Amino acid sequence: MITLEQVRLLESKVTRIIDHVKKVTEENTALKEKLNSYQKRIDELEVMFQRFKEDQSKIAEGFHSVLNQLNQLEDASESLLSEDSPLSDETPANVISNLKPEVSEDGEKNPEPAGGELDIF
Repeated sequence: MITLEQVRLLESKVTRIIDHVKKVTEENTALKEKLNSYQKRIDELEVMFQRFKEDQSKIAEGFHSVLNQLNQLEDASESLLSEDSPLSDETPANVISNLKPEVSEDGEKNPEPAGGELDIF
């Protein structure tokens, strides 16, 4: 036969189980909300990362374009210098020698370079 004490023991155990299930359910709900917020943040970061990658590609394309333009400019300047022009005799050594001050007959240095102009390039 079942006694009153056994019924009260069973009732207390059922109450503890119900309380435990409620607590676990609340924790589960809180964790799901946290997971959803983390998933939203992950989605935002993925979008930002994709934009970053696209921007990096555009920057790299811009650098390649500028380098190609510089190469074309260099090629054009070399072709101009290689032609018979008055600039073709201006090698770096000639430019430097033109910058050296000349000494006048009285022994003083003439601050103007040969040719009367400063050529810094």
